[in-house]
Amino acid sequence: MADDGSGPTGGRGGDDATGRSDGARRGNPALTSRAAILAVVMCAIALSLAYPVREYIAQRREISDLRSQEAAARRQVEILSQRKQQLGEKSYIEREATRRLHYCRPDVKCYIVLDGDGGTGRQAGTGGATSRPPWYEALWRSVEEADRPR
Repeated sequence: MADDGSGPTGGRGGDDATGRSDGARRGNPALTSRAAILAVVMCAIALSLAYPVREYIAQRREISDLRSQEAAARRQVEILSQRKQQLGEKSYIEREATRRLHYCRPDVKCYIVLDGDGGTGRQAGTGGATSRPPWYEALWRSVEEADRPR
């Protein structure tokens, strides 16, 4: 019986049921040389873009920080300009002099209340046990306490 190519194998040296020959069915490796080169090129591109992208993000963050600092500086300038305007007004200066320095104009009667007990000069709570000792006594006691052996 001669092989004329009409049999189930077709006489073509091992065609399978799908019609592919052994040469086309040769083992396709998972990673061909073209795929390896493509992977290396993609990695090189990714690595070459990583640094500029990181720098771009850092610069955007720095710009954001500088903008917030600029806004804070603008607010401070606005506050200081208002303060400058206040200090330029004579009535504000007179109010502050009266309030802070107890300045009194010659044509005005001013009173200063020192304490609420009628001006005797004594403090309201003069109980001996509730008053604190002077600072130097507290310091000396702490030195004596530290000097004691334990």
